[in-house]
Amino acid sequence: MKQSLLFLILLISFTIRAQTGEPTYAEKLGYPKGKKVLIIHVDDVGMSYESNQGAIRAIKEGVANSLSVMMPCGWVPGFVHYLKENPDIDAGLHLTLTSEWKDYRWGPLAGKNQVKGLVDSEGAMWRGVSDVVKNASPDEVEKEIRAQLDRARTMGFTPTHLDSHMGTLFATPEFLQRYLKVGMEEKIPVMFPGGHNTVVQQQEKIIADQLAMTQMVGKQLWNAGLPVLDDLENSSYGWKGPESGDKSEKALQKYKTEKYINAIKNIKPGLTMVIMHCTIHTEVFPKISDSYPTREGDFLAMIDPELRKYIEKEGIVLTTWREAMQRRQKIK
Repeated sequence: MKQSLLFLILLISFTIRAQTGEPTYAEKLGYPKGKKVLIIHVDDVGMSYESNQGAIRAIKEGVANSLSVMMPCGWVPGFVHYLKENPDIDAGLHLTLTSEWKDYRWGPLAGKNQVKGLVDSEGAMWRGVSDVVKNASPDEVEKEIRAQLDRARTMGFTPTHLDSHMGTLFATPEFLQRYLKVGMEEKIPVMFPGGHNTVVQQQEKIIADQLAMTQMVGKQLWNAGLPVLDDLENSSYGWKGPESGDKSEKALQKYKTEKYINAIKNIKPGLTMVIMHCTIHTEVFPKISDSYPTREGDFLAMIDPELRKYIEKEGIVLTTWREAMQRRQKIK
C-alpha cells in the first residue's frame, strides 16, 4: 500500500514538473529552446584498427561528432597518436570493466593483484556484466576507473567525458556511485541521462521512482558544475540488418539510415546523446566479433548524405561534450 502511494506521489510530481515547462538541461546550457540538441557518439574506439578508422571517418566524413576510447585495448596508442594531431576531436573514456569477445581479450590496467575481482581465469576482465557484479567490489571498480583515467593522462590525452562500456557502471547503485564520484571529483562530465528521459523511459521501461532517481542524480551532477543529458538514445546495437536478408553495403546503409532518422524523430527537445559503434569493413574484424554488420551499418549511416540532409532540414543542433562543458563553466 505504501509503495503504491509513493509511486502515485512521484508520478504526480513528475507530471506537474512536465506541465510547468521546467527548462531542459539544453536550455540551461544556453541552447535554443525547443530544439533537439544531439551528441552523436561513437563507442569502442581503441578496440581495434577497424574501430579507430570507423570512428575517425564517421566524424571526418559524416555527422558523428563525439567518441570514447577503451583504454585497456590494443589499438589505443594508434588512436591517441591520431588524437594528438587532431586535438579538437571530442574524445572521452569508454570506461571498460568487461572483455566480452572469445579470442581477443584485455585485462585491467590497475593490475591483477590490485583488482582480483575484475579478473577471470584467463587473466582478462570478465566477459559479462553479471560476472563483474558477482565478483568485483566497488573499491576495485573505482581503482580501475582511476587507472584508465591515469593511462589517458599519462599519454597526454585529456578526456572530454566519461561513459560506460556495456553499461557495467550502471549495473549496481554502488558501481554507479563510484562512477559519478570520479566524474564530480575530477570535474569531467559523465554520461548520465538526468532530464526528462523520454526515450529512456520507452526503452528501459523505467517506473516513476526510477525516473525520480535519475532526475535527482541529474541535479547532483549539475550542482557539481557538470553538464547533464536530458535523454539517451541507445538502441542502435539491436538494429541487426534488413529483414530481407540483403547483406549488400547499399541495403545495410539504407536500413541503418532509416533507423536513425526514425529514432531521431522520436527524440524530444533537449540534450540527447545518440550512441553507436562504427567500424570499417576488413577481413579481420569478423574474427573479433560477430557484431560487424551492425557496426559497419552504423558507420555507413553516419556518412550517408541522407542522414545529414535530414538533420539539417529539421534544424537539429549538433554539439559535443566539450562544448557542453564550456557552456556549463560559464554558468554560476
